Amino acid sequence: MAGARGNARLALVCGGVVAAMVGLAFASVPFYRAFCQATGFNGAVRRASYAPKALAGHTVTVSFDTNVRGLSWTFTPVQRSQDVTLGAPKLAFFRATNTGSTAVTGRALFNVTPEAAGPYFSKLECFCFKNQTIKPGETVEFPVVYFVDPRYAADRDAVSAGPITLSYTFFPAVTGPRVATAPALKPAPG
Repeated sequence: MAGARGNARLALVCGGVVAAMVGLAFASVPFYRAFCQATGFNGAVRRASYAPKALAGHTVTVSFDTNVRGLSWTFTPVQRSQDVTLGAPKLAFFRATNTGSTAVTGRALFNVTPEAAGPYFSKLECFCFKNQTIKPGETVEFPVVYFVDPRYAADRDAVSAGPITLSYTFFPAVTGPRVATAPALKPAPG
């Protein structure tokens, strides 16, 4: 009887360990994403609530790259690059068109290269923070408000790596369709 009780306890402990490991596996993705956004690790972009004071005379070129995976969309930057004064907020636009016959909800993921620039690149507002639904044949412009921290100028590794590239990839939304309320703008002409 004592052996059966010990086996049952061991099975219960093993089951608890397995359940905890599965839970940690699912929780690791959001924890890793939060860590990367907070630190800029692995080229992740940080979300900011305000821009610091601009550093006159110090600029960097920011280029834009767009990709689509698994959606019937075209997705392009309205401008290919911008010269940015360090610390000054900058506004960029991206245009997406649903070329399919049904409404589709997507979500953009982003990164910054070179990786050394990630800790200095912050976004104040971005369409990537929400799911975006586009109706068939509809074209929508999405704004991004961002800045490059003035401390970027003091990091020789980051500055010597050359221009910064902000890259977005739209994927099908995992959580189901939700109509975007912000920051989508009016449909683009033509």
